[in-house]
Amino acid sequence: MTTAAYAAIPRNTHWGVVSVVVGSGIVTAMQVGKAAIATPLLQTDLGLDLAAAGWLTGIFAVLGLVGGIPAGTFVARVGDRRMLILGLGVIALGTVIGATALGVPVLLASRALEGFGFLLVTVAGPAILHRVVQPGQRDLAFALWSCFMPAGMALAMLAGPLFSDWRTLWWGNAGLAAAAIVAGLAIVPAAPARVSVSWRSAASDALQVLTSREPVLLAVCFGSYSLMFFALFSFLPVLLMEQMEIAHGTAGLLSSVATGANIIGNLAAGYLLARGTSRFALLSGAYLIMGLTGIGIFLQVFGGTPTLTLCILFSGVGGLIPATLISSAPLVAPSAALAPVVIGLVMQGSNLGQVIGPVTIGGAIASYGWKAAAGIILISGLIATIAVLVVSFSDELPP
Repeated sequence: MTTAAYAAIPRNTHWGVVSVVVGSGIVTAMQVGKAAIATPLLQTDLGLDLAAAGWLTGIFAVLGLVGGIPAGTFVARVGDRRMLILGLGVIALGTVIGATALGVPVLLASRALEGFGFLLVTVAGPAILHRVVQPGQRDLAFALWSCFMPAGMALAMLAGPLFSDWRTLWWGNAGLAAAAIVAGLAIVPAAPARVSVSWRSAASDALQVLTSREPVLLAVCFGSYSLMFFALFSFLPVLLMEQMEIAHGTAGLLSSVATGANIIGNLAAGYLLARGTSRFALLSGAYLIMGLTGIGIFLQVFGGTPTLTLCILFSGVGGLIPATLISSAPLVAPSAALAPVVIGLVMQGSNLGQVIGPVTIGGAIASYGWKAAAGIILISGLIATIAVLVVSFSDELPP
């Protein structure tokens, strides 16, 4: 091991830094959840149908479709802390623009800007954790990080109905992003050394990752998970209001419970991975269960309470997936220096699923009803399971 590599190994885990990074992720994820809980209000105020509402959620991740690898490359070369702060700043700006939007086009543009900030934060966050957390505690740290999405979405769905209108909700989120910037500047340490950005070396890094089988397969797995997760939770408040004939506030509360179950799965994945549970077993089992429960949810063959129970199971078991995939990214990287680039590719797959899920499901529901979503969920689960079958993790025997 070189002297530089030895010096880069953290001697102590800075849990205060971990808390700020995870908190920044939660604030970022609230920007996803706020659109889901605000859908009924947006339908009333701006006349959106479910297909248009799907675009309001899906366009959030459009920049991530092409920006994941570049973001990972620049995180590695410019500095993870700098990219985290920049991402939070972009989110705050996009949220302010959205709060003042007078029509759908500007609101959609602001959501795309928020999505760019989301991309920067979600690539920089794991890179910071990889830097400040001791190797033996990284599974736990990445499990905590993986909670940011369900925690943020659950908080948004829980708090959303407390606001008088959707614009006030947007302003509140802008304030949270600003607070996260202050905390990040105060607590997150800068990377000890950075190298200047070279387009040639950045392109070489990207090409090396894109031509490696395991990183690409992980991106496919995360894309399938995101498609399934956001296909349901982008419209869950509306589904529950129709299925159970409940008020907007109650739907937000129940949606937050279902979304919050994902946190249990994330933490369970960290616990199980730390005790040697097979990544293959966790991923393949979770995908199959999500696919089967998704069928029961969208076919609407059960009443309101059983459907909510299936949503909780779908979310809880699904939580095993992101923690496992994110902690696996450094294991499949061609080299340790390319770990942020692999994380960027994996998040690019996640963003693809975030775009396809709400847009596809929203259009299918608008055209054919809720039952049309069941087949999409099942196919996504099967694709991911097949991808898992051919992934080889460096710390395990191939399945």
